[in-house]
Amino acid sequence: MHTAPMRRSRSEPHLVAAARAAGVNDPRVLDAVAAVPRESFVPAHARAEAQRDRPLPIGSGQTTSQPSLIARMLAALELTGQERALEIGTGHGYQTALLAHLAGEVWSIERYAGLAAQARANLAATGLDRVEVVVGDGTRGLAAHAPFDAIVVSAAARELPAMLADQLVEDGRMVAPVGPEGMQQVVVYTVRQGTLTELERLTPVRFVPLVAGPLPVDTD
Repeated sequence: MHTAPMRRSRSEPHLVAAARAAGVNDPRVLDAVAAVPRESFVPAHARAEAQRDRPLPIGSGQTTSQPSLIARMLAALELTGQERALEIGTGHGYQTALLAHLAGEVWSIERYAGLAAQARANLAATGLDRVEVVVGDGTRGLAAHAPFDAIVVSAAARELPAMLADQLVEDGRMVAPVGPEGMQQVVVYTVRQGTLTELERLTPVRFVPLVAGPLPVDTD
């Protein structure tokens, strides 16, 4: 599932600068931010705002996160390009596209079928159609395709779901927002001797909730 880098977009330097200002210095992550045109991964009504470093609504009560925060979270995974990566919360596929530049194989789970379909179309339109986007309950991960070297979660849970921790390889990395509303933190984890271990707390955040249970009827 490894994909060739897309042509660099001239419209992206502001987002690269925002990532640098947020403390991202991994050149592979900065190159990915430069290469992925965010305007291709937001609804048409939001494209005029795509070059601003801010969250944007994408439908179904969901948002695409601030690009500099996404860059920080992906940098914390310390990807080299060989990893199997799992994303929880595809949205319209912006972070998914960045992951496709940074990992060797990418799987992504989206709870809302309409968003998943749009993400697939967006990824295909930008030459990244080999990324696998599935509709499902993100709290359960993708056991059939586990284990993963890296997992990034784009919705917040009070506590990290055990099923996700079980799908991370020894010495792999997971980045996830954790905590009650108003007290969420992006936390970096690894697995050491079979035990999930917290490595670092990156920053306070406010994410949409990570929801478990039956999938919704998608009306968007």
